[in-house]
Amino acid sequence: MDNPSDDFSGYIMQLPDDCLLFIFQHLDRGSDRESFGLTCRRWLHIQNLNRRFLQFQCSFTMLNVSSLSQTNTRISTLHLYRLLNRFQNLESLSLSGCTELPDSGLSLLPRHGSKLQSLHLDCCFGITDSGLSCVASGCSLLVILSLYRCNVTDYGLEALSNSCLALEDLNLSYCSRISDYGVRAISQNCRRLRAIRISYCRNLTGAGFQGCSQTLTHLEANYCRLEPNGIRSILSGGGIEYLSVSNLTWCTRVNDLVAISVGFAAKLRVLNFRSSRTIGDDCIMTIAKGCPSLQEWNLAICHEVKIAGWESIASHCHNLKTLHVNRCRNLCDRGLQALRTGCKRLSILYVTRSSQISGVALEIFKLARGGDNLQFLSCQVSADILILQTREEKLSSQSIQFGFPGTDVLLTRPPLETLFPVQLDGNARQLCPLHTSIKLRIISCNVFFP
Repeated sequence: MDNPSDDFSGYIMQLPDDCLLFIFQHLDRGSDRESFGLTCRRWLHIQNLNRRFLQFQCSFTMLNVSSLSQTNTRISTLHLYRLLNRFQNLESLSLSGCTELPDSGLSLLPRHGSKLQSLHLDCCFGITDSGLSCVASGCSLLVILSLYRCNVTDYGLEALSNSCLALEDLNLSYCSRISDYGVRAISQNCRRLRAIRISYCRNLTGAGFQGCSQTLTHLEANYCRLEPNGIRSILSGGGIEYLSVSNLTWCTRVNDLVAISVGFAAKLRVLNFRSSRTIGDDCIMTIAKGCPSLQEWNLAICHEVKIAGWESIASHCHNLKTLHVNRCRNLCDRGLQALRTGCKRLSILYVTRSSQISGVALEIFKLARGGDNLQFLSCQVSADILILQTREEKLSSQSIQFGFPGTDVLLTRPPLETLFPVQLDGNARQLCPLHTSIKLRIISCNVFFP
Protein backbone atom coordinates (compact mmCIF):
# COMPACT_ATOMS: atom_id res chain seq x y z
CA MET A 1 0.00 0.00 0.00
CA ASP A 2 1.27 3.46 -0.87
CA ASN A 3 2.31 5.70 1.98
CA PRO A 4 -0.18 8.65 2.24
CA SER A 5 2.67 10.96 3.22
CA ASP A 6 4.33 10.28 -0.14
CA ASP A 7 1.19 11.39 -1.95
CA PHE A 8 1.05 14.53 0.19
CA SER A 9 4.69 15.33 -0.63
CA GLY A 10 3.91 14.89 -4.30
CA TYR A 11 1.05 17.35 -4.09
CA ILE A 12 3.32 19.91 -2.38
CA MET A 13 5.95 19.61 -5.11
CA GLN A 14 3.30 20.23 -7.79
CA LEU A 15 2.28 23.58 -6.31
CA PRO A 16 3.05 26.57 -8.59
CA ASP A 17 5.77 29.01 -7.61
CA ASP A 18 3.40 31.74 -6.47
CA CYS A 19 1.80 29.36 -3.94
CA LEU A 20 5.21 28.27 -2.65
CA LEU A 21 6.23 31.91 -2.37
CA PHE A 22 3.08 32.62 -0.35
CA ILE A 23 3.97 29.77 2.02
CA PHE A 24 7.58 30.99 2.35
CA GLN A 25 6.51 34.53 3.20
CA HIS A 26 4.46 33.22 6.14
CA LEU A 27 7.40 31.44 7.74
CA ASP A 28 8.36 33.56 10.75
CA ARG A 29 11.39 31.67 12.05
CA GLY A 30 14.72 32.02 10.30
CA SER A 31 15.47 28.32 10.77
CA ASP A 32 12.23 27.43 8.96
CA ARG A 33 13.17 29.69 6.06
CA GLU A 34 16.58 28.06 5.82
CA SER A 35 15.02 24.59 5.88
CA PHE A 36 12.66 25.65 3.10
CA GLY A 37 15.62 26.50 0.88
CA LEU A 38 17.33 23.19 1.61
CA THR A 39 14.40 21.14 0.29
CA CYS A 40 15.36 21.27 -3.39
CA ARG A 41 16.83 23.63 -6.01
CA ARG A 42 13.43 24.97 -6.98
CA TRP A 43 12.58 25.91 -3.40
CA LEU A 44 16.06 27.38 -2.95
CA HIS A 45 15.45 29.59 -5.97
CA ILE A 46 12.21 30.84 -4.42
CA GLN A 47 14.06 31.57 -1.16
CA ASN A 48 16.76 33.50 -3.07
CA LEU A 49 14.21 35.61 -4.93
CA ASN A 50 12.53 36.51 -1.64
CA ARG A 51 15.69 37.66 0.17
CA ARG A 52 15.55 41.40 0.82
CA PHE A 53 18.56 42.04 3.12
CA LEU A 54 22.21 41.07 2.79
CA GLN A 55 25.17 41.89 5.01
CA PHE A 56 28.45 40.21 5.82
CA GLN A 57 29.97 39.05 9.08
CA CYS A 58 32.49 41.89 8.94
CA SER A 59 29.73 44.49 8.54
CA PHE A 60 29.67 47.26 11.16
CA THR A 61 25.86 47.21 10.98
CA MET A 62 25.75 43.51 11.85
CA LEU A 63 23.10 43.02 14.54
CA ASN A 64 25.00 40.13 16.10
CA VAL A 65 27.04 40.32 19.27
CA SER A 66 29.24 37.45 18.05
CA SER A 67 30.54 39.74 15.31
CA LEU A 68 32.57 41.62 17.94
CA SER A 69 35.25 38.94 17.83
CA GLN A 70 35.27 38.54 14.06
CA THR A 71 38.13 39.77 11.92
CA ASN A 72 37.57 41.47 8.59
CA THR A 73 36.43 39.10 5.85
CA ARG A 74 37.92 39.74 2.42
CA ILE A 75 35.02 40.14 0.01
CA SER A 76 36.23 39.82 -3.59
CA THR A 77 34.55 41.14 -6.71
CA LEU A 78 33.82 37.57 -7.81
CA HIS A 79 32.24 36.75 -4.45
CA LEU A 80 29.97 39.78 -4.63
CA TYR A 81 29.20 39.05 -8.30
CA ARG A 82 27.88 35.60 -7.40
CA LEU A 83 25.81 36.89 -4.50
CA LEU A 84 24.17 39.68 -6.49
CA ASN A 85 23.36 37.22 -9.25
CA ARG A 86 21.80 34.90 -6.70
CA PHE A 87 19.83 37.51 -4.72
CA GLN A 88 18.31 39.77 -7.36
CA ASN A 89 15.57 41.42 -5.29
CA LEU A 90 17.67 42.94 -2.52
CA GLU A 91 16.35 46.11 -0.88
CA SER A 92 19.15 46.52 1.68
CA LEU A 93 22.86 45.76 1.22
CA SER A 94 25.66 46.39 3.72
CA LEU A 95 29.26 46.10 2.58
CA SER A 96 30.58 48.06 5.55
CA GLY A 97 33.95 46.81 6.69
CA CYS A 98 34.91 45.39 3.28
CA THR A 99 38.02 47.55 3.33
CA GLU A 100 39.62 46.04 0.23
CA LEU A 101 36.54 46.02 -2.00
CA PRO A 102 37.40 47.83 -5.30
CA ASP A 103 35.12 49.91 -7.51
CA SER A 104 34.66 46.93 -9.81
CA GLY A 105 32.79 45.18 -7.00
CA LEU A 106 29.90 47.58 -7.54
CA SER A 107 29.79 47.11 -11.31
CA LEU A 108 26.79 44.75 -11.04
CA LEU A 109 24.61 47.34 -9.32
CA PRO A 110 23.38 48.88 -12.60
CA ARG A 111 21.95 45.43 -13.42
CA HIS A 112 20.88 44.10 -10.02
CA GLY A 113 20.56 47.18 -7.81
CA SER A 114 17.36 48.65 -9.15
CA LYS A 115 15.40 47.68 -6.02
CA LEU A 116 18.00 48.74 -3.44
CA GLN A 117 16.73 51.28 -0.93
CA SER A 118 19.55 51.06 1.62
CA LEU A 119 23.30 50.76 0.93
CA HIS A 120 26.10 50.93 3.52
CA LEU A 121 29.70 51.29 2.32
CA ASP A 122 31.30 52.38 5.61
CA CYS A 123 35.11 52.09 5.54
CA CYS A 124 35.19 50.71 2.00
CA PHE A 125 38.46 52.50 1.36
CA GLY A 126 38.71 51.22 -2.22
CA ILE A 127 35.45 52.83 -3.32
CA THR A 128 35.95 56.05 -5.32
CA ASP A 129 33.88 58.14 -7.73
CA SER A 130 33.88 55.28 -10.24
CA GLY A 131 32.14 52.96 -7.80
CA LEU A 132 29.76 55.72 -6.71
CA SER A 133 28.82 56.24 -10.37
CA CYS A 134 27.78 52.57 -10.51
CA VAL A 135 25.61 53.19 -7.46
CA ALA A 136 24.08 56.27 -9.04
CA SER A 137 23.29 54.58 -12.36
CA GLY A 138 21.83 51.43 -10.85
CA CYS A 139 20.17 52.39 -7.57
CA SER A 140 17.71 55.16 -8.38
CA LEU A 141 15.42 54.14 -5.50
CA LEU A 142 18.07 54.61 -2.78
CA VAL A 143 16.71 56.16 0.41
CA ILE A 144 19.67 55.51 2.76
CA LEU A 145 23.34 55.69 1.73
CA SER A 146 26.39 55.65 3.99
CA LEU A 147 29.79 56.56 2.51
CA TYR A 148 31.61 56.90 5.84
CA ARG A 149 35.38 57.17 5.13
CA CYS A 150 35.01 56.42 1.41
CA ASN A 151 37.39 58.13 -1.05
CA VAL A 152 34.73 59.96 -3.03
CA THR A 153 34.88 63.52 -4.36
CA ASP A 154 32.46 66.16 -5.62
CA TYR A 155 32.21 64.43 -8.99
CA GLY A 156 30.80 61.32 -7.38
CA LEU A 157 28.32 63.34 -5.34
CA GLU A 158 27.20 65.20 -8.45
CA ALA A 159 26.53 61.91 -10.26
CA LEU A 160 24.64 60.68 -7.21
CA SER A 161 22.51 63.80 -7.02
CA ASN A 162 21.43 63.48 -10.66
CA SER A 163 20.09 59.94 -10.24
CA CYS A 164 19.18 59.20 -6.62
CA LEU A 165 16.44 61.77 -6.17
CA ALA A 166 14.66 59.76 -3.46
CA LEU A 167 17.64 59.98 -1.09
CA GLU A 168 16.63 60.80 2.50
CA ASP A 169 19.57 59.82 4.71
CA LEU A 170 23.22 60.38 3.66
CA ASN A 171 26.40 59.83 5.68
CA LEU A 172 29.52 61.59 4.34
CA SER A 173 31.49 61.73 7.59
CA TYR A 174 35.27 61.63 7.13
CA CYS A 175 34.93 62.02 3.35
CA SER A 176 37.84 64.46 3.37
CA ARG A 177 37.92 65.07 -0.40
CA ILE A 178 34.45 66.60 -0.79
CA SER A 179 33.73 70.34 -0.78
CA ASP A 180 30.76 72.70 -0.76
CA TYR A 181 30.34 72.11 -4.51
CA GLY A 182 29.39 68.45 -4.02
CA VAL A 183 27.16 69.22 -1.03
CA ARG A 184 25.38 71.90 -3.09
CA ALA A 185 24.58 69.34 -5.79
CA ILE A 186 23.07 67.01 -3.19
CA SER A 187 21.07 69.69 -1.38
CA GLN A 188 19.68 71.20 -4.58
CA ASN A 189 18.71 67.98 -6.36
CA CYS A 190 17.81 65.58 -3.54
CA ARG A 191 14.81 67.48 -2.25
CA ARG A 192 13.62 64.67 0.02
CA LEU A 193 16.81 64.69 2.08
CA ARG A 194 16.02 64.49 5.80
CA ALA A 195 19.35 63.69 7.46
CA ILE A 196 22.97 64.27 6.46
CA ARG A 197 26.25 63.74 8.34
CA ILE A 198 29.37 65.61 7.25
CA SER A 199 31.47 65.45 10.43
CA TYR A 200 35.24 65.82 10.00
CA CYS A 201 34.91 67.02 6.40
CA ARG A 202 37.48 69.78 6.78
CA ASN A 203 36.89 71.40 3.37
CA LEU A 204 33.25 72.24 4.04
CA THR A 205 32.14 75.70 5.12
CA GLY A 206 28.41 74.95 5.00
CA ALA A 207 27.71 77.29 2.06
CA GLY A 208 26.61 74.37 -0.09
CA PHE A 209 23.37 74.05 1.89
CA GLN A 210 21.99 77.40 0.74
CA GLY A 211 18.40 76.90 -0.37
CA CYS A 212 18.19 73.35 1.00
CA SER A 213 14.83 71.61 1.26
CA GLN A 214 12.56 72.11 4.24
CA THR A 215 12.58 68.33 4.67
CA LEU A 216 16.16 68.52 6.03
CA THR A 217 15.67 68.07 9.78
CA HIS A 218 18.89 66.38 10.99
CA LEU A 219 22.46 67.60 10.38
CA GLU A 220 25.74 66.57 12.00
CA ALA A 221 28.76 68.72 11.16
CA ASN A 222 31.12 68.12 14.06
CA TYR A 223 34.68 69.40 13.71
CA CYS A 224 33.99 71.03 10.35
CA ARG A 225 35.31 74.48 9.50
CA LEU A 226 31.87 76.02 9.21
CA GLU A 227 31.69 79.74 8.59
CA PRO A 228 28.94 82.14 9.74
CA ASN A 229 27.49 82.19 6.22
CA GLY A 230 27.58 78.40 6.25
CA ILE A 231 25.49 78.29 9.42
CA ARG A 232 22.93 80.54 7.74
CA SER A 233 22.90 78.28 4.69
CA ILE A 234 22.37 75.16 6.80
CA LEU A 235 19.32 76.76 8.43
CA SER A 236 17.97 78.32 5.24
CA GLY A 237 15.45 75.52 4.66
CA GLY A 238 13.76 76.23 7.98
CA GLY A 239 13.20 72.60 8.94
CA ILE A 240 16.26 71.78 11.10
CA GLU A 241 15.33 70.00 14.35
CA TYR A 242 18.68 68.40 15.23
CA LEU A 243 21.91 70.36 14.73
CA SER A 244 25.29 69.11 15.94
CA VAL A 245 28.18 71.52 15.27
CA SER A 246 30.65 70.79 18.03
CA ASN A 247 34.07 72.46 18.19
CA LEU A 248 33.11 75.80 16.67
CA THR A 249 36.34 77.72 17.18
CA TRP A 250 35.60 80.88 15.23
CA CYS A 251 32.50 82.14 17.11
CA THR A 252 33.61 85.21 18.97
CA ARG A 253 30.76 87.64 18.24
CA VAL A 254 27.00 87.40 18.57
CA ASN A 255 26.60 88.06 14.82
CA ASP A 256 28.46 84.83 14.05
CA LEU A 257 25.47 82.72 15.10
CA VAL A 258 22.65 85.20 14.57
CA ALA A 259 20.98 82.87 12.03
CA ILE A 260 20.10 80.45 14.82
CA SER A 261 18.06 83.10 16.57
CA VAL A 262 16.19 85.00 13.85
CA GLY A 263 13.50 82.50 12.96
CA PHE A 264 15.45 80.06 10.78
CA ALA A 265 15.75 77.62 13.69
CA ALA A 266 12.26 77.90 15.15
CA LYS A 267 11.85 74.10 14.98
CA LEU A 268 15.23 73.31 16.55
CA ARG A 269 14.90 70.73 19.33
CA VAL A 270 18.47 69.46 19.83
CA LEU A 271 21.59 71.64 19.59
CA ASN A 272 25.19 70.54 20.16
CA PHE A 273 27.92 73.14 20.83
CA ARG A 274 30.25 70.78 22.67
CA SER A 275 33.89 71.98 22.88
CA SER A 276 33.05 75.37 21.36
CA ARG A 277 35.32 77.19 23.76
CA THR A 278 34.89 80.67 22.24
CA ILE A 279 31.09 80.87 22.39
CA GLY A 280 30.20 83.44 25.03
CA ASP A 281 27.21 84.89 26.81
CA ASP A 282 26.07 87.13 23.93
CA CYS A 283 25.66 84.16 21.59
CA ILE A 284 23.95 82.06 24.25
CA MET A 285 21.52 84.85 25.10
CA THR A 286 20.60 85.40 21.46
CA ILE A 287 20.03 81.69 20.77
CA ALA A 288 18.07 81.14 23.99
CA LYS A 289 15.62 83.84 22.95
CA GLY A 290 15.27 82.60 19.36
CA CYS A 291 14.81 78.84 19.89
CA PRO A 292 11.61 78.33 21.88
CA SER A 293 11.34 74.62 20.97
CA LEU A 294 14.80 73.65 22.22
CA GLN A 295 14.64 70.48 24.32
CA GLU A 296 18.29 69.40 24.53
CA TRP A 297 21.39 71.61 24.51
CA ASN A 298 24.98 70.45 24.79
CA LEU A 299 27.26 73.17 26.16
CA ALA A 300 29.93 70.84 27.53
CA ILE A 301 33.41 72.43 27.61
CA CYS A 302 32.02 75.83 26.60
CA HIS A 303 34.25 77.77 28.97
CA GLU A 304 33.12 81.29 28.05
CA VAL A 305 29.49 80.79 29.10
CA LYS A 306 29.08 82.67 32.37
CA ILE A 307 26.34 83.91 34.69
CA ALA A 308 24.52 85.99 32.05
CA GLY A 309 24.38 82.98 29.72
CA TRP A 310 23.02 80.59 32.32
CA GLU A 311 20.42 83.13 33.46
CA SER A 312 19.30 83.67 29.87
CA ILE A 313 18.81 79.93 29.38
CA ALA A 314 16.77 79.84 32.57
CA SER A 315 14.62 82.76 31.42
CA HIS A 316 13.87 81.64 27.85
CA CYS A 317 14.36 77.88 27.43
CA HIS A 318 11.11 76.76 29.02
CA ASN A 319 10.92 73.51 27.03
CA LEU A 320 14.46 72.40 27.85
CA LYS A 321 14.56 68.84 29.21
CA THR A 322 18.25 67.89 28.88
CA LEU A 323 21.28 70.12 29.40
CA HIS A 324 24.97 69.19 29.12
CA VAL A 325 27.16 71.51 31.23
CA ASN A 326 29.99 69.13 32.11
CA ARG A 327 33.46 70.69 32.34
CA CYS A 328 32.12 74.23 31.98
CA ARG A 329 34.64 76.21 34.01
CA ASN A 330 32.31 79.15 34.64
CA LEU A 331 29.27 77.29 35.88
CA CYS A 332 28.93 78.03 39.59
CA ASP A 333 26.29 77.79 42.31
CA ARG A 334 24.58 80.95 41.11
CA GLY A 335 24.30 79.64 37.54
CA LEU A 336 22.97 76.31 38.80
CA GLN A 337 20.43 78.18 40.92
CA ALA A 338 19.20 80.07 37.85
CA LEU A 339 18.75 76.83 35.92
CA ARG A 340 16.94 75.29 38.86
CA THR A 341 14.55 78.21 39.13
CA GLY A 342 13.89 78.87 35.45
CA CYS A 343 14.01 75.58 33.53
CA LYS A 344 10.96 73.88 35.05
CA ARG A 345 11.04 70.93 32.62
CA LEU A 346 14.74 70.21 32.99
CA SER A 347 14.93 66.55 34.01
CA ILE A 348 18.41 65.48 32.89
CA LEU A 349 21.49 67.51 33.75
CA TYR A 350 25.02 66.40 32.85
CA VAL A 351 27.32 68.20 35.27
CA THR A 352 30.92 67.62 36.30
CA ARG A 353 32.00 67.88 39.90
CA SER A 354 34.18 70.95 40.17
CA SER A 355 35.40 73.50 42.65
CA GLN A 356 32.90 76.02 41.24
CA ILE A 357 29.85 73.92 42.18
CA SER A 358 29.28 72.87 45.76
CA GLY A 359 27.68 69.67 46.91
CA VAL A 360 25.11 71.77 48.72
CA ALA A 361 24.03 73.44 45.45
CA LEU A 362 23.57 70.03 43.81
CA GLU A 363 21.50 68.79 46.75
CA ILE A 364 19.33 71.91 46.67
CA PHE A 365 18.81 71.36 42.93
CA LYS A 366 17.70 67.82 43.70
CA LEU A 367 15.33 68.82 46.47
CA ALA A 368 13.82 71.63 44.40
CA ARG A 369 12.83 69.09 41.75
CA GLY A 370 10.88 66.91 44.11
CA GLY A 371 13.34 65.34 46.47
CA ASP A 372 12.89 61.60 46.02
CA ASN A 373 11.60 62.16 42.48
CA LEU A 374 15.17 62.84 41.38
CA GLN A 375 17.98 60.35 41.34
CA PHE A 376 21.69 60.44 40.59
CA LEU A 377 22.84 58.05 37.89
CA SER A 378 26.50 57.17 37.48
CA CYS A 379 28.11 58.48 34.29
CA GLN A 380 31.60 59.63 33.44
CA VAL A 381 33.06 62.01 30.89
CA SER A 382 36.72 62.40 31.78
CA ALA A 383 35.49 62.95 35.35
CA ASP A 384 32.47 62.08 37.49
CA ILE A 385 29.29 63.27 35.85
CA LEU A 386 25.90 63.26 37.48
CA ILE A 387 22.71 62.80 35.52
CA LEU A 388 19.72 64.20 37.34
CA GLN A 389 16.58 62.51 36.09
CA THR A 390 13.02 62.24 37.37
CA ARG A 391 11.96 58.71 38.27
CA GLU A 392 8.71 59.14 36.36
CA GLU A 393 10.73 59.45 33.14
CA LYS A 394 11.94 55.91 32.55
CA LEU A 395 15.58 55.57 31.53
CA SER A 396 15.91 53.83 28.18
CA SER A 397 18.45 53.37 25.42
CA GLN A 398 17.22 56.64 23.90
CA SER A 399 18.82 58.55 26.76
CA ILE A 400 22.18 57.31 25.51
CA GLN A 401 21.35 57.39 21.80
CA PHE A 402 20.65 61.08 22.10
CA GLY A 403 24.09 61.62 23.60
CA PHE A 404 26.57 63.60 21.57
CA PRO A 405 29.82 62.52 19.91
CA GLY A 406 32.76 62.47 22.28
CA THR A 407 30.74 61.34 25.30
CA ASP A 408 32.24 58.69 27.58
CA VAL A 409 29.48 56.80 29.36
CA LEU A 410 29.80 54.33 32.21
CA LEU A 411 26.58 52.34 32.46
CA THR A 412 25.99 50.73 35.83
CA ARG A 413 22.24 50.31 36.15
CA PRO A 414 20.29 47.11 35.32
CA PRO A 415 17.04 48.57 33.86
CA LEU A 416 18.69 49.02 30.47
CA GLU A 417 17.77 45.83 28.68
CA THR A 418 17.94 46.61 24.97
CA LEU A 419 20.76 46.67 22.46
CA PHE A 420 21.68 49.58 20.24
CA PRO A 421 24.46 50.22 17.68
CA VAL A 422 27.32 52.49 18.70
CA GLN A 423 30.32 53.42 16.60
CA LEU A 424 33.42 52.83 18.68
CA ASP A 425 37.07 53.75 18.41
CA GLY A 426 38.73 51.69 15.69
CA ASN A 427 36.01 52.59 13.21
CA ALA A 428 33.89 49.60 14.11
CA ARG A 429 30.20 49.80 14.86
CA GLN A 430 29.44 47.29 17.57
CA LEU A 431 26.55 46.29 19.77
CA CYS A 432 26.87 46.99 23.45
CA PRO A 433 24.52 45.25 25.90
CA LEU A 434 23.16 47.89 28.22
CA HIS A 435 22.26 45.58 31.08
CA THR A 436 25.88 45.33 32.26
CA SER A 437 28.51 47.83 33.37
CA ILE A 438 30.24 48.90 30.18
CA LYS A 439 32.34 51.96 29.41
CA LEU A 440 32.04 53.19 25.85
CA ARG A 441 32.91 56.26 23.83
CA ILE A 442 30.27 57.53 21.46
CA ILE A 443 32.00 58.67 18.25
CA SER A 444 28.87 59.29 16.21
CA CYS A 445 25.16 58.86 16.82
CA ASN A 446 22.62 58.18 14.11
CA VAL A 447 19.68 59.94 15.67
CA PHE A 448 16.82 60.57 13.28
CA PHE A 449 13.68 62.52 14.00
CA PRO A 450 10.74 61.48 11.81
